[in-house]
Amino acid sequence: MNTSGFTPPHNLSSLRQLLADIDSKQAPIRLGGQSRRVLNAMLGTPEKVAVASITELAERHGVNASTLTRLAHRLGLSGFNGLQQLFRLELTGSPLHFYSEQASQLVREPGLADSGLPAKVGQQECSNISAMIDNLDPDSFNRAAELMAAAGQIRIYGVRQFYALSYFLGYALGMIRPNVATLEAGRQGIADALSPLQPGDVLLVTSCFPYTDSVIRTAEIARHHGIEVIALTDAQDSPLHKIASCSFCVPNRSLFYSNAMAGFFVLGEALLSEVAARLGDTAIVALRRREELISELSPLS
Repeated sequence: MNTSGFTPPHNLSSLRQLLADIDSKQAPIRLGGQSRRVLNAMLGTPEKVAVASITELAERHGVNASTLTRLAHRLGLSGFNGLQQLFRLELTGSPLHFYSEQASQLVREPGLADSGLPAKVGQQECSNISAMIDNLDPDSFNRAAELMAAAGQIRIYGVRQFYALSYFLGYALGMIRPNVATLEAGRQGIADALSPLQPGDVLLVTSCFPYTDSVIRTAEIARHHGIEVIALTDAQDSPLHKIASCSFCVPNRSLFYSNAMAGFFVLGEALLSEVAARLGDTAIVALRRREELISELSPLS
């Protein structure tokens, strides 16, 4: 089949039109009956597709998760995340719909707490962490750790719930090496916060869907000025993935009414541990110095 002129869909309108063209045999691609059935059902409930995991969707439509991945590739998309992104964009004419739709999962299923909600959330987080580890690229991981160990200066930027992650990363990395700070735009503005960084320095950014414009724009500007960008995000279709020198995708689907965070913290701990190993005695000296100061100040603590 000749698909040289085929343009993958970029939103749900173009996806619906493509399905109509497939049904009328006017499209340059073909789908099997099962794939057409599943895609048609997904288009009927875009709000559910936008917030569900690939496993949940597969179970809902009676197919294997691999079927959804193959469907996405057949549509010319990068994978399930690329397909889901079309539904998310439809959902977020107002990005705040993301959170209310996440919470509606809990409202639709009253009694979840009685049926083991803590266990379900825990299992989902464990699944997110396992998927992140399984898909972690060792070369990117090693390069990110080397950049964080060798850079003259490092700034870390995340907002909203990712501020907690950025603060943690800044604090922990500052324990083992100098010239690390959390970028806090509210205090001095993005330009002033970035201005000390030189080419070869590092900006580590964290954000996932629905992405924060200020984080994306800050990463773009930093990259333009020769600053190495490391991104902790959620998918290869993330705008940060396209900007960053090193990008890590952390699945974050769960019953929590916002983005699940456990996988991001685990990845952060792994990166910091690798940086400490690379710094070697330098990290140990820094930690011992900190321990001495803590001991001297202990009567004040």
